[in-house]
Amino acid sequence: MNDNTRNTIGIVNYGAGNIFSLTAALDRQSIGYGMVNTEADLAKYSHIIIPGVGHAGAAMQKLQQTGLVAAIKALTKPVLGICVGMQLLTAHSEEGNADLLNIAPIRTKLFDKSLGIKIPHMGWNHVSFANNLLFKHVNADAQFYFVHSYFIEYNPIFDIASVTYGNKFSAAIQKDNFYGVQFHPEKSGEAGEQLLKNFSML
Repeated sequence: MNDNTRNTIGIVNYGAGNIFSLTAALDRQSIGYGMVNTEADLAKYSHIIIPGVGHAGAAMQKLQQTGLVAAIKALTKPVLGICVGMQLLTAHSEEGNADLLNIAPIRTKLFDKSLGIKIPHMGWNHVSFANNLLFKHVNADAQFYFVHSYFIEYNPIFDIASVTYGNKFSAAIQKDNFYGVQFHPEKSGEAGEQLLKNFSML
């Protein structure tokens, strides 16, 4: 990469992300960023974030409409999916019965109301995380902010952080250069901004 792309984040702009909260968090950490609207834009940045809120099936449709799917799957630079952006990295979601990017061959499922839990899962939760660079300098007792009705099934091959809400599920995953977090780091205070900083330095 050249000096213009070093430690700058490209945010995939496909109409399914809470861009303002994310850019505000990056601003607070003095992390450079810009928007990815076309395949050519991917080359401008050292790191890529796929944000997302809402419906995974609809988000996948929007991503397909951008023409970026194949280019994203081919990336070798660090990529971070946030919330629905993380779910997009999986093979399939029960939300809309949608096939997704299939970067990590795991599934996104609906929480089971019969477990006596409220849906959506919303609020602050402690996560158990592995010794992974994404969580460097994050306190072991840190909490992160979640808001979601669907979760990624726990799989020890890809899981780098887990949480229990009704059942144990993945709060963060990694497959090669692709990372995903179910929580919103941009809304998780100091711990979340440390994670974003860590990602920018991978």
